[in-house]
Amino acid sequence: MKVLLTGATGFIGRRLCQALLAAGHEVVAVSRHVPRPAPPGTAPPRLHGLALDFAQALTPEHWLPHLQGVEAVVNAVGIFRERGSQTFEALHHRAPVALFQACAQAGVRRVIQISALGVQAGATDYQRSKHAADEALLALPLDATVVQPSLVFGEEGPSAGFFLMLASLPLLALPRSGALQPVHVDDAVTALVALLRAPAAAWSARRVPLVGPQPLSLTEYLQALRAAQGLPRAPVLRVPAPLAALGAGLAGRLGSSMLDADSWAMLQQGNAGSAEAITALLGRAPRPPQAFIPPERAAGARVQARLGWTLPLLRLSLALVWLITAAVSFGLYPVQQSYELLARTGIPPALQPLMLYGAAGFDLVLGILTLWPLRPRARRWLWATQAGLIGFYTLLITWRLPEFWLHPYGPLTKNLPILAALALLAALEPREAGAPKETR
Repeated sequence: MKVLLTGATGFIGRRLCQALLAAGHEVVAVSRHVPRPAPPGTAPPRLHGLALDFAQALTPEHWLPHLQGVEAVVNAVGIFRERGSQTFEALHHRAPVALFQACAQAGVRRVIQISALGVQAGATDYQRSKHAADEALLALPLDATVVQPSLVFGEEGPSAGFFLMLASLPLLALPRSGALQPVHVDDAVTALVALLRAPAAAWSARRVPLVGPQPLSLTEYLQALRAAQGLPRAPVLRVPAPLAALGAGLAGRLGSSMLDADSWAMLQQGNAGSAEAITALLGRAPRPPQAFIPPERAAGARVQARLGWTLPLLRLSLALVWLITAAVSFGLYPVQQSYELLARTGIPPALQPLMLYGAAGFDLVLGILTLWPLRPRARRWLWATQAGLIGFYTLLITWRLPEFWLHPYGPLTKNLPILAALALLAALEPREAGAPKETR
């Protein structure tokens, strides 16, 4: 079967593309960016890449030339945040409806729309745009199926990393939430491939939940992920709903990719459904969250999850070091005593104000930049600059004020773990910043 798959480089789409090829299908993989070509002789001959921006493909005429010979269409495009022209209305509603209308015109009967569970409630723009496309598809004369995943877990997925990080915290500070029914991405993909193979009449004009075996509260889900990471159960602190809503809104304003007012609203709403359909498609029950991570991956997943909150904590502590140092130098510490220390290092009186306030200003800038969302390359330069400055201060004081090595408060020996922390941050920075991709 020749299948046109949109969102082929996204979280679900990438895995679904591989699964369709493994099942013997021919795939037209549609994405905004042309994938890097595979080495000669290694690219599957049944895979055809098509670079097409969903935000620009808003009429059936955009799609009709690409549907020749296509027997089925799977729409796996989805975004969780709007960015520029990549809006919910364009990507979730207008472009999919144009594609579905083109399918009806071109005689492509089988269409599968990957939507989301709970969109009928329409509490957010994300849900309303998805629901509008679902309704438009089911109204067309097509063998159409709307699949509705709950939270989809895959270790490389955006939401999975967030929930694994939360689960690894020593204390789970959580609000009450609606019921969740997370499904593993491999189960979701296997069900989608089975749905394409199944007789269309059995699944046509249906909404099919892709869910885990049973509903869970957020607390139960995170405790299950702790078990999957090999961690014991954690104590739980119940957070009042108004405080959680305030925190979610603040996180969204600060640029959080996973937590904002909309995600909080959907969390309260819940995300659960019947597991009957996915069980029929899989021929077995979907795996529970305790089995989401293979035992051999548990240790690595645990370390990665803990880095998710320990690295920001480390950055915050470094920023406070620079910011507090700046405040102290600007006058919290007696200025005259600061001048005396500068004089002992050999700085002449005329230059002491410039050195004191110049260094304080530089410390202030370093503190702000430590908290700023810089690109990985810029952050590596930032860590190197901080290490160089600390190294310079340490050498200068060792030369001019060696007695500080013997100071009971250890003003110089404390530089050693700070340098080690900077080395760790630099080593863990990604070497390349990936381009934004469609997610699901």
